[in-house]
Amino acid sequence: MLLADTVRLAAGAVIAHRLRSALTALGIAVGIAAVVLLTSIGEGVHRFVLSEFTQFGTSVIAVTPGRTSTHGSSPGMFGTDRPLTLDDAEALRRIAHVTATQGVVQGNAAVEFGKHSRRTSVYGVGSELPEIFKFAVDVGTFLPADDSRSARAFAVLGDKVRKELFGQINPVGKPIRVGGYRFRVVGSMEPKGQVLGFDMDDSVYIPTAWALDLFDREGVMEIDVLYAEDAPVSAVEREVERLLAARHGRRDFTVITQQQMLDTLSSVLNILTMAVGGLGAISLVVGGVGIFTIMTIAVNERTAEIGLLRALGGRRRQVLALFLGEAAVLAALGGLAGLLAGVGLARLIEAMVPALPVHTPWTYAVLAEASAVTIGLAAGVWPARKAATMDPVEALHAE
Repeated sequence: MLLADTVRLAAGAVIAHRLRSALTALGIAVGIAAVVLLTSIGEGVHRFVLSEFTQFGTSVIAVTPGRTSTHGSSPGMFGTDRPLTLDDAEALRRIAHVTATQGVVQGNAAVEFGKHSRRTSVYGVGSELPEIFKFAVDVGTFLPADDSRSARAFAVLGDKVRKELFGQINPVGKPIRVGGYRFRVVGSMEPKGQVLGFDMDDSVYIPTAWALDLFDREGVMEIDVLYAEDAPVSAVEREVERLLAARHGRRDFTVITQQQMLDTLSSVLNILTMAVGGLGAISLVVGGVGIFTIMTIAVNERTAEIGLLRALGGRRRQVLALFLGEAAVLAALGGLAGLLAGVGLARLIEAMVPALPVHTPWTYAVLAEASAVTIGLAAGVWPARKAATMDPVEALHAE
């Protein structure tokens, strides 16, 4: 029996029982559609979170007080951790390849202008914030490059704060009070929107030294170090650690590069995408059981046909290929239908719920289709082996 005959017989068997074939393929189709839809949502969330995170740039090193790693010595042997200071930030600015640094303090305070008052997030930052985190000024200017320890009492407003306090009035030059301290507005930022749940427009930016006084802090919460994009990241990181360890007498701080944060976040999101895809894959197993059941029934129904095929010279491997081909065709057709349905549902959700990020990862889609064919072949092995090992004489007597 030629290969073309095997293909024709397998396809003919599928077509001859259209309803049964369609219902069998439906189980695989549901599984593939679930995999494609869930991974599309998972990949969409993955890309959305990373895009939100990377909009602040990827050439940033964050230094925070305290060590996150565990050590065996008693903290009391060396005293408490030294706070990170503005002097530390200035020292880090002199490292090779570093283009900007800033100390950051964050808190919450009432912001007042005339009779208007609003409680909002207040950030103590340096003049390099727009350069470090790719923020843009809409009106006026950002904080001037004053001496970090004696900066003037200037403030920059987020877009939402500006609209709430000033409406259509140009805020530049107007006096405001932040937590009881008097500041003069020098500018307002372009709308940034919410980033990972934080409303960047509902913020006020003041010099770090003033924020330390306002929130009664000894040191900054974080030092951000911006380095040149073509710089060796590991070398810059080592130099940051070496310099701060020398200044503090020991390593009582944590250094995290933006790339490390992105890698960690990406790995977590990849696991999430794989997990939701795994949930959809459970339906594929159910579809495989359906193929196994139908193929077993088909073998029992076509016993005489199998006996005749063997009596006419058909070999066992040809009978095996015939039934495996039929199982593979059923799985492939179901997988293709599920793939189209999954992509269609993903596009429909994207159109109906624009706020939900959806992106179809075609790698997952191709793997899902390949998995469907594999499951179909696996489900058809036992029935096909049963058909191939039948005795031709006994099979003919079964008619």
